[in-house]
Amino acid sequence: MAVSGVEEAVTCAHDPLEALSSDVILAHLRRLLMVEPGRASSRGLKLHVALGIHPRAIPPDHGRVLEELPGLLKNPSVVAVGEIGLDSGSEIEKRVFVEQLQMADELGFPVIVHTPRTGKPEVTPRIVDLIGENIDEDRAVVEHVNMDVLPDLIETECILGLTVQPEKLTPSEAVDILREYGTERFVLNSDMSSAPSDPLSVPRTVHRMRMEGFGRREIRRVSRENIKDILKI
Repeated sequence: MAVSGVEEAVTCAHDPLEALSSDVILAHLRRLLMVEPGRASSRGLKLHVALGIHPRAIPPDHGRVLEELPGLLKNPSVVAVGEIGLDSGSEIEKRVFVEQLQMADELGFPVIVHTPRTGKPEVTPRIVDLIGENIDEDRAVVEHVNMDVLPDLIETECILGLTVQPEKLTPSEAVDILREYGTERFVLNSDMSSAPSDPLSVPRTVHRMRMEGFGRREIRRVSRENIKDILKI
């Protein structure tokens, strides 16, 4: 990523292992804080961190994670609470999501919010409602947006994440969205994970934007400035 011109990135809490207990999730969060920034720095990349309980990684004793999370958020590498949200839309997901939204609001953090691969049109409106009830919309980045939900999301004040990743969006599809809706409200991301991923997806999309006539200011806005503004980095 650094070789391609990426200078900074944000890594989010996700679901790397089966969430059998809070120990699994807390070990994951501590690794994000204590290991990953140094690993990235050794390769020329400044790494910021978002911490939280991903909806696919809620352990039976999730209360312990929620109790320890405020202390972990004090680490200077942390810029947001995330990735949080809903996946199936279950009641336990809703409760954990709301608790983290309220925690972020109280502590002054923005949130990075997951939307699901399946059932996205049905679950995303519930996500937006819970955001609006618990934190200012303009402090939320709603991720993995596609055309199934974009017409409704564009009416909110949320920042909208275009995840350029196999099985989500291609660079061409992301550019089509930006051409139709503009660049003011969007951020590009690769969502590198254990799922099929491409570490060069953002540079590829930036290149596609250049080839299709987007200006330098528009490109910087979606690849850098919008996310830096909301995360204050």
